[in-house]
Amino acid sequence: MPVSNRLLLKTPAEELRLVEPHLEPVELKFKQVLAEPNESIKHFYFVDSGVVSMVNEPDDGEVVEFATVGPEGLAGIHALLGVASIPSKILVQIPGFGRRAEIKQLVSLFDKTPKLQQMLMRYTVALMNQIAQGTSCNRLHEVQERCARWLLQTHDRVEGDNFPLTQEFLSQMLGVHRPTVSVAAGVLQKAGLIEYERGTVTIVNRRGLEAASCSCYKIILREYERLVGA
Repeated sequence: MPVSNRLLLKTPAEELRLVEPHLEPVELKFKQVLAEPNESIKHFYFVDSGVVSMVNEPDDGEVVEFATVGPEGLAGIHALLGVASIPSKILVQIPGFGRRAEIKQLVSLFDKTPKLQQMLMRYTVALMNQIAQGTSCNRLHEVQERCARWLLQTHDRVEGDNFPLTQEFLSQMLGVHRPTVSVAAGVLQKAGLIEYERGTVTIVNRRGLEAASCSCYKIILREYERLVGA
């Protein structure tokens, strides 16, 4: 399986040669849990394809997403900062493939892979910006705009123009009730920007969807490009 993860692709060849023996190819299955709340995580996950979500479950049955990770990044980044666990769940939102590395092994190589370490630190800042921007977005912008932003971010991370998505899952990702998502998605569909059928979303008019999104999408994208060149 060829490497598609942006962080690994940007790692200097001499450093990547040291890291590669510790990278195990893995399939990322839909709804697979990579880390449970408050439990120690043992692996970093470099995503090659698909999307991984970081979610909180403040109440029984309630799920709210606060960050997503695709081929531009790494799941389990909190362990990079010496924190074994967080009160959040990390799970696969859209299936794909990746490479996992034992945290202790990868961290032990940092003295010999300074460029990779620096890039992971810069990626951490980009992810923090995504979280901060998303928090502001959820407070200030309409659900329709937020829905467009989320669809754009997901479209950036998948191959092709369609990907699996249920309205129930999207409502959890946006932190709103399902009827609200149905209305927002319906508006985007009537405008000819997306098509939604049988749990699959197709992006029909990418430029129009960007126009329908709030400014947060471009801010988040610009920061990733500035910090890690993704």
